[in-house]
Amino acid sequence: MRILVVEDDKDVAGFVVRGLREAGHVVEHADNGRDGLFMAASETFDAVILDRMLPGGIDGLKILETLRAQKNTVPVLILSALAEVDDRVKGLKAGSDDYLTKPFAFAELLARVEALARRGKGDGPVTKLVVEDLELDLLSRQVKRAGQKIDLQPREFRLLEYLMRHAGQVVTRTMLLEGVWDYHFDPQTNVIDVHVSRLRQKVDKPFPTGLIHTVRNAGYMLRAEQP
Repeated sequence: MRILVVEDDKDVAGFVVRGLREAGHVVEHADNGRDGLFMAASETFDAVILDRMLPGGIDGLKILETLRAQKNTVPVLILSALAEVDDRVKGLKAGSDDYLTKPFAFAELLARVEALARRGKGDGPVTKLVVEDLELDLLSRQVKRAGQKIDLQPREFRLLEYLMRHAGQVVTRTMLLEGVWDYHFDPQTNVIDVHVSRLRQKVDKPFPTGLIHTVRNAGYMLRAEQP
């Protein structure tokens, strides 16, 4: 999933972002209300983890109210030190889907966010996959990066779709053979290496940063380069 974390506490944000990435998710982070609202309103996320008290002149409730006023239905979990019943009620009335108080167990946070995202996807089928500035439209079969159209062959499209659906996760050769080529055994072919190389030429080479990474002795992973 692609998750936005809006949290100004560096320790909490670092803990949450690191844990979500280790769980295989793609994570963006904003440390103030203004940037958080801009990112949540202008980009596509599967879920948002939102602190209530934020710098930048815009608090968490204002972000929520603005998103809902724009008919943005992204699942939102408020993560806050404000633990009174009235505080939780205000958060839920503002449009949040769940409310978790600090301190918290990361396992519970992860379970709640993943449950919210699954519930959100029940509204309709996913028609677009997005990782960083790479977009794949499942209906039009178009691929764009940084707004630039990329022409792919059908097998390249399937390969990229598989990698994007598993963004942030290691994808093994066996997984690719079964998921993209429908082989249920490894025929000792270099077909995967050839197609990944071709895909990199189109998706990565013309752009400043690479998204398709080789994981030594394991397989491949599609993710943003780590800072």
